[in-house]
Amino acid sequence: MSTNSENQWDLVIEPNASKLNLNLQEVWRYRDLMLLFVKRDFVAQFKQTVLGPVWHIIQPILTTAMFLLIFGRIARTSTDNIEPSILFYMSGIVLWNFFSGCLTNVSNTFVTNANIFGKVYFPRLVLPLSVIISNLIKFAIQFLLLIAMMVFFHFRGYPIQPSFNWIFIPVIILILACISLGLGIIISSLTTKYRDFIVLLTFAVQLGMYATPIAYPYSYVQNKSFYWIFKINPLTSIVESFRYCLFGKGTFDLASLSYTIIFMVVILLSGIVVFNKVERNFMDTV
Repeated sequence: MSTNSENQWDLVIEPNASKLNLNLQEVWRYRDLMLLFVKRDFVAQFKQTVLGPVWHIIQPILTTAMFLLIFGRIARTSTDNIEPSILFYMSGIVLWNFFSGCLTNVSNTFVTNANIFGKVYFPRLVLPLSVIISNLIKFAIQFLLLIAMMVFFHFRGYPIQPSFNWIFIPVIILILACISLGLGIIISSLTTKYRDFIVLLTFAVQLGMYATPIAYPYSYVQNKSFYWIFKINPLTSIVESFRYCLFGKGTFDLASLSYTIIFMVVILLSGIVVFNKVERNFMDTV
């Protein structure tokens, strides 16, 4: 006959009562698992490659060279007086690589990790957060490359002008990470039933780069008929603010940045609600 002590459990797993509850305390208890997922992403991405993590450096260099040829030499688009132009293009590419990497990988959370979810319990938010951390490390590598290029050109006649605005760069990256996390978990929740969103996301990311001032500045499109696309794009102020903080040149609009912050809050809260709703029964549909 069982005793009362035998009926007491150390851990009781229940669905979240609140749709806005992130249960961050439990996520923190699983921080070691989160770090293991971050390590797994690095190992899996460069497994059986010769250069390994060096591709984090090669990729932005090759993309910058392509942008320099197409937009700098052939199209001759403006760079908002940011010289040399290679720094203008690389700054945009580094930022876009971070956003697209976070969005794409977070969007595949449920589908690509269904086998893990079905075998063991852990807070499901651990995986999207591990993706953000993994991409933050990749961003740090590419950002250091950008800083190295700035130092190189400093001694080639393009002096660096350190500014107080540099301290706002982490805030800009945090805003971008929250937007990609919110959008990513919404799309991830939708892909449990509709796999078409995975295909659509690929096209959206490719087109999104050209609807964001990555290869050209915001001022270049202000007199164009499609100007409104850039105006409603919440990433526009992020990219422009990032360059303004780095180089002290470009377009900085506090109203546009405020709009982006409001968008971030709305999309992140919406993502949390959708994520908590789908988390309860996604294994039946994935």
